[in-house]
Amino acid sequence: MNAAKAKTRAYSSPKRASSAAETGRRILQATLDLFMEGPLADVTLNAVADGAGVTVQTVIRRFGDRTGLIHATAEFASTEVAAQRGAAPAGDVPAAVDNLVAHYESTGALALKLLSEEETTPVLAEITAGGRRLHREWCGRVFAPFLADDYLPAGVERERRLAQFVALCDVYTWKLLRLDAGLGKDQVALSLLEMLEPFTRRS
Repeated sequence: MNAAKAKTRAYSSPKRASSAAETGRRILQATLDLFMEGPLADVTLNAVADGAGVTVQTVIRRFGDRTGLIHATAEFASTEVAAQRGAAPAGDVPAAVDNLVAHYESTGALALKLLSEEETTPVLAEITAGGRRLHREWCGRVFAPFLADDYLPAGVERERRLAQFVALCDVYTWKLLRLDAGLGKDQVALSLLEMLEPFTRRS
């Protein structure tokens, strides 16, 4: 291989990698979009390929079978969620609430859809179980100063207080305030701050 061909190949490799990454992202996004439009049963390889503008063979080559595609999509969504939720600082309740509300505004509908279908298939049950673990870990990290032994009032167990934080910050709490009660984003944030205040008030 001469120098000119080697140089051309070197330049084309990053372009091919970028194109492959974009194709993978389109496939994963198409899978998410289809799930939001209907039941998981409707998320077929053919439908995903059509939505992503690729062939079924391309989907299979990238992700294997349908189960592999669904797991990859769940990992794709979870990575984005973890990055977004991970930006919330520990001990700063207003910042944590802002982070939480922004998160639910962008992914709350997806979380509710997953929870509504989690009993229909082990794949969805595994995904929602992971979501619950992530949420509990987030609450444990963000509210860590208020869970410390030297902060908790006498007779208050850490696990019970953590469970209260988990419940107050749950997507269903957001749903009750935002979707059912019709509160605006700012009012949802204020409501959460008011509910959290007794547990985070420094005496």
